[in-house]
Amino acid sequence: MSSHNESILREPLVTGKNITYAKVTDDILLPVENKPNKAWWIGFTVAVLGAMLWVVSVGYTFWTGIGAWGLNKTVGWAWDITDFVWWVGIGHAGTLISAVLLLFRQNWRNSINRSAEAMTIFAVICAATYVVAHMGRPWLAYWIFPLPNQFGSLWVNFNSPLVWDAFAISTYFTVSLVFWYCGLLPDIASVRDRATGLKQKIYGALSFGWNGSVKTWQRFEIVSLILAGISTPLVLSVHTIVSMDFATSVIPGWHTTIFPPYFVAGAIFSGFAMVQTLLLILRKVMNFEDYITMFHIESMNKIIMTTGSIVGIAYLTELFVAWYSGSEYEMYAFANRVAGPYAWAYWAMMTCNVISPQLFWFKKIRTSIPISWILSIVVNIGMWFERFVIIVTSLHRDYLPSSWAMFYPTWTDVGIFVGSIGLFFTLFLLFLRFLPGIAIAEVKLLLKSASLQQKTKLAQEGAFPAEQVEHFANSLDKYDSVTQEDINALKQK
Repeated sequence: MSSHNESILREPLVTGKNITYAKVTDDILLPVENKPNKAWWIGFTVAVLGAMLWVVSVGYTFWTGIGAWGLNKTVGWAWDITDFVWWVGIGHAGTLISAVLLLFRQNWRNSINRSAEAMTIFAVICAATYVVAHMGRPWLAYWIFPLPNQFGSLWVNFNSPLVWDAFAISTYFTVSLVFWYCGLLPDIASVRDRATGLKQKIYGALSFGWNGSVKTWQRFEIVSLILAGISTPLVLSVHTIVSMDFATSVIPGWHTTIFPPYFVAGAIFSGFAMVQTLLLILRKVMNFEDYITMFHIESMNKIIMTTGSIVGIAYLTELFVAWYSGSEYEMYAFANRVAGPYAWAYWAMMTCNVISPQLFWFKKIRTSIPISWILSIVVNIGMWFERFVIIVTSLHRDYLPSSWAMFYPTWTDVGIFVGSIGLFFTLFLLFLRFLPGIAIAEVKLLLKSASLQQKTKLAQEGAFPAEQVEHFANSLDKYDSVTQEDINALKQK
């Protein structure tokens, strides 16, 4: 009998009592169908104020020019590219969770993929604003694409990584948007079927005539796998191309072959940290503790710890290669990072990205919600410093000491960055207000296999050995959504 059931040694992905298909729908659609609570309004107000700061800062930049930023003749790239790479990196976790984990049949993704995919789209939008903003003449932004024109042989330089960036980011955004929206279709149809009046018509149009038939579900599964297959190479290619903005140059500190895998690992690292930041707030404010469980939180912390270790190895490899190369310029570039005027940024990066994730080796820390939330923010602060260190410290001291200069951000630099965070959270909160933050249909798939309710029922029927039930009961101690009464129920016959 037990051979047809999921092993009880696997921790539950859904907790709670009397969980039915109807209750899953009711719980997840509660924020969509009802007026937003006070916490949502507070968050939305702060986010909109940040978005307004972004509009003012970008508008001032367009009106005044790039001179409004803190750039100078030596440091020609600084916060603009730092913020661009940071936002692109944050978007990576959504694709990894939605595509790669789907192909590997990791069911724990079912509760977190929807919000992670939305985060990807909004992060890429924020990144794209920097591409346009730093052009100087943003009304000519379309020149980055190889469009037919009347200017003679005016074409983009296909040898430039900046052109590769345009293709990578636009492809990434398009595929991620299609993947996210296709996954939303059955859930939008659920909202449509429960709505009335104008709301029903709007969601009816957005659901593209979803009827829930067997044939529809078969096509949905096929399309999901195809899009996952297309998206998976993007996890590697997008940040690889972004890294080539630097690696294809000859500037010491940038000209290194380790950048592509190093940037990809860093992107997954920062992306999962941002997913953790958002979901820990989401599960509390939206009362999703039964669907985003401690298993999800601990699994993401393990990935953060692993990718953080890879990033740490990359940092050490950079230092070793600089020394082993014998190039005095390369050695000085890294000595300047470690002990120069921006050493504070380098050591902040090392502390946040290498040391702080190692705390997740301890089970008590990686299963602590407050500490996990704080460390997820610390990681993304560290990843911002990483990009700043790579870009600014490699530029501010070049081959001529007479050209050496420091970079000091202006209010416009700070305003655009803080404002982009406001823009991101504005879009994310609007998403939570009008669309389900968790994939309803995918969570329902877990009820008959990976829910605590189902495992308790099978344990009471004697489907599992007593020692396995005891092991399972002990593993539930870390769950904040499981009571002692739930644990005792497992041992009842």
